[in-house]
Amino acid sequence: MEASENTIKLYYNTEVEKLVMPEYGRNVLRMVEQLRDIPDRTKRTEQAYAVVKVMESLNPQVHQQENFSQKLWDHLFMIAGYDLDVDAPFPRPLPEVVNSRPDPIPLNTKPIRARHYGRNIESILDLISKEPDGEMKTAMIRSLAIYMRQQYLIWNKDTVADTTIFQDIERLSGGRVKVPEGIELSKLSADVSYARPGMNLGHGGGNKGKFNRIFRGKKGKK
Repeated sequence: MEASENTIKLYYNTEVEKLVMPEYGRNVLRMVEQLRDIPDRTKRTEQAYAVVKVMESLNPQVHQQENFSQKLWDHLFMIAGYDLDVDAPFPRPLPEVVNSRPDPIPLNTKPIRARHYGRNIESILDLISKEPDGEMKTAMIRSLAIYMRQQYLIWNKDTVADTTIFQDIERLSGGRVKVPEGIELSKLSADVSYARPGMNLGHGGGNKGKFNRIFRGKKGKK
């Protein structure tokens, strides 16, 4: 809106410079711009410390970060476009470092041998295969079998034989994990229903919790 004798010009954010760090607001940007106009370096540095204090009060959550004082000074230089000439207590950040993109995270392209069990099953089988024979290993195999049966029922038939789960354990482990003879799984209740991810899980999460508790206890002993 253009100003006239009877009107006042309104300034909209779309008409002004875009904020580099919106969390500090436009008033901090104006303070930083005024810092450049101070000819005396000592006075300019003194006022820069004052601006950093204002930024700290406007962004208190910065205290949750490590080296938050350096973070604030980095933000000051970023708002100033990295060309503010003051005696800062920390090295001036480099724009090529701040604006650099992180290295891409490598994706696991190894195919999942049994999608209905998930990728982590193979890692768990690797852990079990390194466990010496005994009661602990048997308990780990039983808990894993119960969890695999749950996953199987989510994606497949309403019923599955225990022998099918045992065969899958030995197949997915490449024969490194042998299911002990006589091992039995808990009976399924007729009221139990398993739902796929994103749906109501009903009572299906109990075995998974038991499975996780056993493995957490196992890792804690190492």
